[in-house]
Amino acid sequence: MKPTLLVLAAGMGSRYGGLKQLDKVGPGGDTIMDYSIYNAIEAGFGKIVFVIRDFFEEEFRKQILPKYTGRIRVETVIQELDKLPEGFSVPEGREKPWGTNHAVLMGKDVIHEPFAVINADDFYGHESFEIMSKALSGLEGQKNRYCMVGYRLQNTLSEGGAVSRGVCSTDENNELTGVAERTEIAKADDGIIRYKEEGTWHVLDKDSIVSMNLWGFTPDYFEYSEKYFVDFLKENSSDLKSEYYIPSVVNRLIREKKAAVKVYSTGSEWFGVTYPQDRPHVAGKLNRLTVRGFYPARLFN
Repeated sequence: MKPTLLVLAAGMGSRYGGLKQLDKVGPGGDTIMDYSIYNAIEAGFGKIVFVIRDFFEEEFRKQILPKYTGRIRVETVIQELDKLPEGFSVPEGREKPWGTNHAVLMGKDVIHEPFAVINADDFYGHESFEIMSKALSGLEGQKNRYCMVGYRLQNTLSEGGAVSRGVCSTDENNELTGVAERTEIAKADDGIIRYKEEGTWHVLDKDSIVSMNLWGFTPDYFEYSEKYFVDFLKENSSDLKSEYYIPSVVNRLIREKKAAVKVYSTGSEWFGVTYPQDRPHVAGKLNRLTVRGFYPARLFN
C-alpha cells in the first residue's frame, strides 16, 4: 500500500498577513504546497489529505483541488476549535486552533496506512519526499516505529527575521532522543548562528539537525495522540494560547519508551514564507529551480 501525505493547511498566517497556503509564488502561478504535492506524487505517495479550516474551504476547493484531479487521490478534513474529546468544550475567548498535533488527529478517520506529515507553507525538496516514501514503505504493518527527515540548521534560516526550530538529538543508531525548541534563532553579522533563552544568547552549530515538521507515522500514532490530548486539555485548556504540538507528543513517547523515531537527514534546502519579506526570496528560489530543470514552469497543466 502506498503511503499517504497529510498536509497541515489550516494555519491562518497571522505573521504573513494572509493565507500562505493559497499564495501563488511559483513562476507558473503554483503555490509552495503544489511543489510538495508534485514531489510526493513523483516519490510514490498514493493519497493526499489536507487539513483545512471551514472558513476558507470553498476557496480551497475551487483554487487548489481541481489541479490534482486524475493525478492522485485527495481528501480534506476540517480542523476546528470544537473538535475535542468528550467532556471538553472550547474555553471562552479561545480563537486559535489547538496546534499541529490536533491537526494531525483530524486525519484519523481517513488514514489507515503509514503517512507523512508536512506544513503546507514549507518547501522541503524532492529528495526529502523520496527518503520519506521509502522509509514509510518499510513501516507497513508495524507499530511504534516512526521516522522523520531532519534538515541542517543552516539550510532552514529565514531572510526575513529570527525563527524557532526544534533542534534534534539522536543516539548512535540515529534514533531520536529528543527535540528541544529553540527560539529567536538568527545568523549574526559574524556568521555565527545563535538562539536566545531567558535573555541569554547561545551558539548553535550550523549543522545541527532540526525538525521542520516532516514526520512519518503509522496509524497507531492516532491512538497515542488522542490519549495525550486529553492530558493536554486537563493541564492547559485554560491557557487560551496553548497549543498541542507534534514534538511534545513525540518527546513523551520517546521518554516513556513507547515508540522509536528514526532520523533521516537531508542536505536539501528548506524554505518557507513565515514573513511577508520572505516571499520574494522564495519566489526567486523557485524560479531558479525551474530554470535549472528541476520543475516544469507549471506543475499541473
